[in-house]
Amino acid sequence: MNFGARLILVAGLFATSSAAFQKSSSIESAPHQQFLKKLADAAVERTHHSVRYDPSYVRIRYPGGDVPADTGVCTDEVIRAYRALGIGLQKEVHEDIEKNYSADPGKRTWMLSHPDSNIDHRRVPNLMVFFSRKGGTSNRRAR
Repeated sequence: MNFGARLILVAGLFATSSAAFQKSSSIESAPHQQFLKKLADAAVERTHHSVRYDPSYVRIRYPGGDVPADTGVCTDEVIRAYRALGIGLQKEVHEDIEKNYSADPGKRTWMLSHPDSNIDHRRVPNLMVFFSRKGGTSNRRAR
């Protein structure tokens, strides 16, 4: 992934997180601002890694799995930025989809009959729904 694409990723990451956080009355709180700063730092740090675009379906361990570090798509970089803060989106998104599967975009878009922890967290529509439902962060830490 080239530097320009990574900057677009960072901008998208903030737009998604900021929009979700605006629902919260504590948007100007110190913890919120600290979280956004740490997320920004983690996202910018990801721009120093060489990652080849590869949208392939990959079976990964659960929880805490990842596609190979030198491959992935834009969402893999978002996942890695959150992981640097101790938040495991694979587990968080999977559990959220399991609880709310009737509203899951994958059920309609990809005609899936059940959640898939290998890829659900790597799909933009799923992350958009997750962030809007959860307010941009999670209180749980990656294990």
